[in-house]
Amino acid sequence: MIQALIQSSWLIPLYSLIGMLLSLPWVAGMISRTGPRPAVYINLLMTLLSFVHGTLVFVGIWNQGGTEVGFQWLQVADLALYFRLDLSVLNLGLLELITGLSFLAQIFAIGYMEKDWALARFFALMGFFEAAMSGVVLSSSFFLAYFLLEMLTLSTYLLVGFWYAQPLVVTAARDAFLTKRVGDVLLLMGVIALSTWAGSLDFNELYEWVKTADLTPLAATLLGLALIAGPTGKCAQFPLHLWLDEAMEGPNPASILRNSVVVTCGAYVLIKLQPVLVLSPVTLTVLTAIGVITAVGASLVAIAQIDIKRTFSYSTSAYLGLVFIAVGTEWPGVALMLLFTHAIAKALIFMSVGSIIVTTNCQDLTEMGGLWSKMPATTLAYMVGAIGMVGALPFGGFWALRLGVDFLSYEHPVLAGIYLLVNGLTAFNLARVFRLVYLGPVLPKVRRAPEVNWMMALPMVTLAIFVLMVPLVMLRMSLLPPLAYLNIPLTTLLMLSGFAGFTAGFTAPLSKVWARSSQKPVRVFQDLLAYDFYTERLYRLTIVFLVEQLSRISSWFDRYVVDGAVNFVGAASLLGGEGLKYSISGQSQSYILTIVIGVGLLSLLMTWAMW
Repeated sequence: MIQALIQSSWLIPLYSLIGMLLSLPWVAGMISRTGPRPAVYINLLMTLLSFVHGTLVFVGIWNQGGTEVGFQWLQVADLALYFRLDLSVLNLGLLELITGLSFLAQIFAIGYMEKDWALARFFALMGFFEAAMSGVVLSSSFFLAYFLLEMLTLSTYLLVGFWYAQPLVVTAARDAFLTKRVGDVLLLMGVIALSTWAGSLDFNELYEWVKTADLTPLAATLLGLALIAGPTGKCAQFPLHLWLDEAMEGPNPASILRNSVVVTCGAYVLIKLQPVLVLSPVTLTVLTAIGVITAVGASLVAIAQIDIKRTFSYSTSAYLGLVFIAVGTEWPGVALMLLFTHAIAKALIFMSVGSIIVTTNCQDLTEMGGLWSKMPATTLAYMVGAIGMVGALPFGGFWALRLGVDFLSYEHPVLAGIYLLVNGLTAFNLARVFRLVYLGPVLPKVRRAPEVNWMMALPMVTLAIFVLMVPLVMLRMSLLPPLAYLNIPLTTLLMLSGFAGFTAGFTAPLSKVWARSSQKPVRVFQDLLAYDFYTERLYRLTIVFLVEQLSRISSWFDRYVVDGAVNFVGAASLLGGEGLKYSISGQSQSYILTIVIGVGLLSLLMTWAMW
């Protein structure tokens, strides 16, 4: 039985795709009498089926070891393409994370979007979303992973632009799509180059090729930079980080997955490429630099935001920056633990954020307050997610951050300090949001804010319980270090950084009106963080301006040079034809004279050329 499930595990990514296809009659309005609920239940059933099938395969692989399954799907001349899935404990664990969070997010979406007229379309897009993510983590081929990452980019565009009647939503979807496309185009160059040099895009064969690869330093560097460009865009890292902030215009249930497992997929592809990236030390240095800039910069920007979804989207970029640091310093185990613990805790935080938004119809932190007594389940979920994300003993985030600080402290103590700094800033931001939203007096916009319905509370409470159980899961999988190997000084520093952040967040003066300081230096610093170091304006003054000028020059050249040359030839032909028709006299001697003159001129020309 288990063996049959393992051999048919290639169906796991297809279940959600099948659910999307079965939903199309409701999406297209071909079936309207039943309402959109059948499409919702179909996608829920398919996601549950993916989760159950993945769980059974995970148990089987745990007992008998990893394997590959798949089949050949294209044979043209010497080109053979295979659909192969790598079934390992790690891949299937990430698959369970994706399908489990997707199932909870879809249940949450039923309560969050129960009155939305396009509910069937939303669940069909969620199925497409899940299918792409499941395929990415299971794929054994870089070609297949790239193809599925493109599906992920498309699904991001469709989900961000779900409420397409709003102009701001359309702009956000366009910007998110184009920003990701920059990284995808560069990644495609890396895919083509790697296929040419290695002769294969299968991950296992790439790892063998790396052992004997003979690339010049320049070629290895260009290849590495192209390969990290795609994950940089997918993980919202500097300088391709602005899309995640704008993507918060989409529905919150999609944001739950986008800030937890979607960015995890991009980072996981980067981790699988890490053995190839070591060919270029420059690439690893650039990767680390991107992680440092994003981790520190996004953490600072997050504490200056007053939109509750945007403050946590920047926090997501910051934590993925820590993942980039871990990969750049060749510690993939640290990166994987960070991805696992962050995804679960951040999904729970975004569920609590969604509960607040659907109840209050407000996302402005300065207009909330006193919700702890009105929404106790939501408050509890937020608190559990907060302590599960930072370095608070004994929760999951603590063990992931401790591992990073411990490993980096020997060779890269400055980078270990970055981990401590990001932990403290994240704790400060979480405490700041908690004070503004849940504590203090009840403001008018949240005066009537009851707890959410059971369809939203059930997945939120379930995930909160799982966040609390993460240390037990890590212990069961032998991911926790023995107490004898616990570095007490570093562990103390990590806990102190989180405690200092929480203390500062609960004691720092926060103005409900968020008035700008009357002191110019403070006001300038506030604006610098609030506007993301003016990155968008910088892009407009540099890259966007340059592209606009090149577009105008290209348009002028096309209109007046290319079209002018074509029009000149056409006009010359027309005038020549009109002029020659008057030379037609009907007398043969004039025709012969014309031919003789033409042949004579041609002979003179050829004689002159030969001479």
